[in-house]
Amino acid sequence: MPADEPPATTRDRPETEASYGIPDSKGGLLEWRVVETAFADGEVFWVATTRPDGRPHARPVWGVWVDGAFHCGGGERTRWVRNLVRDPRLAVHTESGTDVVILEGVAERLDAETADEATLARVDDAYEAKYGIRHGTPVFRVRPERALAWSGFPADATRWRFDSD
Repeated sequence: MPADEPPATTRDRPETEASYGIPDSKGGLLEWRVVETAFADGEVFWVATTRPDGRPHARPVWGVWVDGAFHCGGGERTRWVRNLVRDPRLAVHTESGTDVVILEGVAERLDAETADEATLARVDDAYEAKYGIRHGTPVFRVRPERALAWSGFPADATRWRFDSD
């Protein structure tokens, strides 16, 4: 595994039907820095959550890459934050449909009760540097279970699977 891979991951090809033409070989797999760069440099991201009745809910958010993880937040009364309170599973996608980076995982709420001041300050500093505002709480750190990325589909289609604790 390359040095820049996150710990406890398997990097391989996404599984789908053969007609998509994803190669069987590991040649051409992307490196983890593609994921990090996309989330560090991107400005707007799409978050998908699940409503209480099971319907999907998608919306754009701002977000930052801090301490090796994606962080985003919103108001307590927004539909997507209320969805996360009930079911913390989510998917986060960069804006592009051709240079694709997707994180699927679990949102961990960070606030004064669940995170240390230094972590919250780093997230606020990153928001200020990127968007000119300090975000405040709540903010959510995405604990990835899976990541997908490609820019030359199908040749470089790459999947990362994170081992569970």
